[in-house]
Amino acid sequence: MSEQRSPLTTYEWEKARYAAILERLKKRHSLYGWLRLGIILLTAAVAFYLFSFSLLGGWITVIAGITIFLALVSKDTDLTREIQTTKFLLEINEEELRVLAGDYGHRYDGGAFYPGEHDYAGDLDIVGSASLYQYINRCHSEQGRRRMADNFLYGLHIAEVAERQEAVAELAPLIEWRQHLEAKTRQTPVTLRTEKQADIWLSAKEEHFTGSSWKYMIPVYSVVTLATAVATLLGLIPSAIFGGLFLIYFIYAGSLSKKAQQSYNYLDGMVKEVETIRKTIQWIEGKEFRSPLLRRLQVSVRSGNIPAHVEIKELKEILNRFDMRGNILVFIFLNSFLLWDARQMMALNRWRGRNRRQVSQWFSLVAELEVLHSLATLRFNQPAWCWPSFSAEHFMFEGEGVGHPLIPEERRVVNSLSVSGTAQVSLITGSNMAGKSTFLRSLGVNVLLAQMGAPVCAQKLAVSPVRLMTSMRIADNLAENTSTFYAELKKLKTIIEAIRHRETVWVLLDEVLRGTNSMDRHTGLKALIRQIINHGAVAVIATHDLEVAALADDLPGAIENYHFDVQVEGEELYFDYKLKEGVCTSLNASILMKKIGIELE
Repeated sequence: MSEQRSPLTTYEWEKARYAAILERLKKRHSLYGWLRLGIILLTAAVAFYLFSFSLLGGWITVIAGITIFLALVSKDTDLTREIQTTKFLLEINEEELRVLAGDYGHRYDGGAFYPGEHDYAGDLDIVGSASLYQYINRCHSEQGRRRMADNFLYGLHIAEVAERQEAVAELAPLIEWRQHLEAKTRQTPVTLRTEKQADIWLSAKEEHFTGSSWKYMIPVYSVVTLATAVATLLGLIPSAIFGGLFLIYFIYAGSLSKKAQQSYNYLDGMVKEVETIRKTIQWIEGKEFRSPLLRRLQVSVRSGNIPAHVEIKELKEILNRFDMRGNILVFIFLNSFLLWDARQMMALNRWRGRNRRQVSQWFSLVAELEVLHSLATLRFNQPAWCWPSFSAEHFMFEGEGVGHPLIPEERRVVNSLSVSGTAQVSLITGSNMAGKSTFLRSLGVNVLLAQMGAPVCAQKLAVSPVRLMTSMRIADNLAENTSTFYAELKKLKTIIEAIRHRETVWVLLDEVLRGTNSMDRHTGLKALIRQIINHGAVAVIATHDLEVAALADDLPGAIENYHFDVQVEGEELYFDYKLKEGVCTSLNASILMKKIGIELE
């Protein structure tokens, strides 16, 4: 039914549904609390009464009461987990409603992944505050967040894009399934530290507890130690002698535990994250998919015929048993009589031998599914956006109704652009604030979305796979003693080198060479345009320099002039933000200067 409702209605309905479920669960939780208290009081009263005339009846009552109490505790533990999951699901739907309303500035922004010098990251608001990343990302693991950033910053191969589009299209309508996936990954997010620790442990060569003799020695040792304990309880061995034997057991077991310490240090604290991976993979393994990418991801994590979540559950159980060393009294008994650490090390060695090559796939699967979920959420939230198509020939861009994804739909103005062939420059002139920079960014971000397998903010888009290069927003660097003009020259040098090497680039430039005088800027821009054309490159260039548009007469067929204009009524300006053919003839700078108090003659 959710497929037939709008995103807004769907999230509101899901929010109300989970709020009602949470209320019922909280009432059950309160009921279990009262039941436990009632069992304690009832058991105490009945046992006190029975002990007065029947010792057996009293103990039976105590045992029965404890059994019922523990059963209620187990039920309540499961209920607590269900309450926590439902809270996450409620929060997810509340969050999606906020995003639909344009309120996403509080979300994780991926600023840590900003690469510094980059072809386009600083110009197109890829990561950081009010960025595409902040708007689209739904990843909670560090691996997923990094993969999402890498996809934005470096794109995918064209074959990968086609597969991802199909997978995202399949996942988009699966609202409940995807939200449960997100709820599992956000409870205890998987970290890079855990993956690194696991990798170190898996790649290390284990030198202890590997011989076949340990399979026989440990059971024999346990039989001997437990037999002496039983014999002491029966009075067959004096307590003093048993005390000496126990000391020997303790020292020997301790010496073996030291050999297990390194592995324990690597694996300590991983249990909760391992459980997140297990739940996530089990959720994925339990779903039947059609798209090749999703089916391949399911198969990639299997270890032979054993489902991955079964193997991960076994690892978690081993780690839980290892963690029993935290209770010193329990650990002293288990280790001294059963060689507890040695047993867990043997289990870990067997487990590592079976799964050494699979573990990295588990982390990768969680990351990839989080990215796919993020893009599927975008697809569901924006049903009017289209799937882009790709042309193998360089260069082609056919965009109809292209808009900027971060501008709310009610305020978004869309435009169309067609570029075909190489040695082409689309030159855009226009008034201040008329929409040139926003249009360039709209072109750029939609190409990036297309090349990471996401839907795009357009009615129709067909594009060639390209290396996108931009120069729009240049800042100085005090740490490197770099002026704004020199920083721009460095950026342009990178672009020119790519052009000279005949790379398949698409260049987007906004008011280049703004850090120098108007004459040098005019001369430099004309030279740059000629260089772009002479080397068979393709660019869209926005400029205030109207005289540059005259190059279209000198280079017919290589330059197309477009503009954004402004309508003036008195001293008021009205923008329609629509791209038009030809050179701009309306100016607004003088009106704006008058508005702020500059007296023009």
